[in-house]
Amino acid sequence: MRSIRDIFNLHEGEDDRETTLENIRKNISFKGANLWILACAIIVASVGLNVNSTAVIIGAMLISPLMGPIVGAGFALGIYDFTLLKRSLKNLLNATVVSLSVSTLYFYLSPFKEVQSELLARTSPNIYDILIAFFGGVVGVIAVTRSEKGNPIPGVAIATALMPPLCTAGYGLATAHWTFFFGAFYLYCINCVFIGIATFLIIKYLKYPAIKQVNDKQQKQVRIIITVLIIAMLVPSSYLAYSLYREQQFKKNADLFIENEFSNKGYTVVYKKTDFNTKSKKLELAFLSKRFDKAEIAKLKEELNTNPYLKGTNLVIRQDSTDRFNALKGDILNQIKSSENEMNEKDVRIVQLEKELTKNTFDNKQLLKESRALFPDITSLSVTKNSLVTPKDSLIDLTAVIYDVTKSLSNEDQEKFKKWLNERLAVKNVELFKKQ
Repeated sequence: MRSIRDIFNLHEGEDDRETTLENIRKNISFKGANLWILACAIIVASVGLNVNSTAVIIGAMLISPLMGPIVGAGFALGIYDFTLLKRSLKNLLNATVVSLSVSTLYFYLSPFKEVQSELLARTSPNIYDILIAFFGGVVGVIAVTRSEKGNPIPGVAIATALMPPLCTAGYGLATAHWTFFFGAFYLYCINCVFIGIATFLIIKYLKYPAIKQVNDKQQKQVRIIITVLIIAMLVPSSYLAYSLYREQQFKKNADLFIENEFSNKGYTVVYKKTDFNTKSKKLELAFLSKRFDKAEIAKLKEELNTNPYLKGTNLVIRQDSTDRFNALKGDILNQIKSSENEMNEKDVRIVQLEKELTKNTFDNKQLLKESRALFPDITSLSVTKNSLVTPKDSLIDLTAVIYDVTKSLSNEDQEKFKKWLNERLAVKNVELFKKQ
């Protein structure tokens, strides 16, 4: 048992309690350096949300001093220092109002008001955000009470983000997106409350002495306040978490329904839209070529409602009337067929012309090189296809080879040259003409 206590012992490495309390008091107020840091954090977070930059938003989380009064409030409750509690809550309220005002003004003046993913991520809190805030707060207050603060503080600042949801609420005010405002501000409240509660519990666990003796009635009032705050945060977030779970199940089962009923049967889905809310659910589909009659659609709707997560979903299959579709399909097929015929005729003619051109074209440069290898005296050469008209109006095809030499070829060489050209050009009608 002693070894287990040693493992979970938080007193080891604990800082002097007076020093810890003094540091808490210093971080509560927003003046001097803290005020400048707060102002910069507001601008940085707003710009990060505006340009959808995760890195910039993380930077705002790290430099934000909003954790100070929240930890101070939880600490004050733990030692029953109601003067410190009032100061902490007053400074937290002031910082919240200033942050909201500055971020609202920024987004009102900013020309870029498109809804970005970083903004959307902070508008729908649920019970998981409570867990993050609580356990992040536990780590934060443990780090605050250590003599060596270590690495947890930056991690806590990122996990239990305070500035980004507050600036998102400012965006909601500036653009009149009230769902954004209430969702983001609710997330901010969750973080504040559960970081404070985590601080209270750790301070009680570490048995920090009370500033003054309080009676049972006052202690009961503190417990009631904490309980009410926990319930006020838990109930809406639990409902939102349940709604998120239902929405995810709806989308997952809708995809399975599409896969089983359509994709596995070879039907190509070209359009899909799902709409989920508590009052009505809708699944809209359109297909590449498959047409469904009324009986098939009724059967699909019946199959859809057998799934508990899809029950009550309105299935809409977008398709034109059959006659219009068939007419359109026929027109498209006729156009394709006509185009294919035209293309076939053109292709045949092009091939024929290419063959004719090839037949009448020779690589004179290459032929000269080969000829000079056999007959070095040849200096130039040209080969062409020709047709001669006889007195009887008949045509005689011949391959005319016009050549020039430095020294005249003998009759024997001319005959060899002619035979070689007939073989090389795959013809039988070569006639030699010496250039004059």
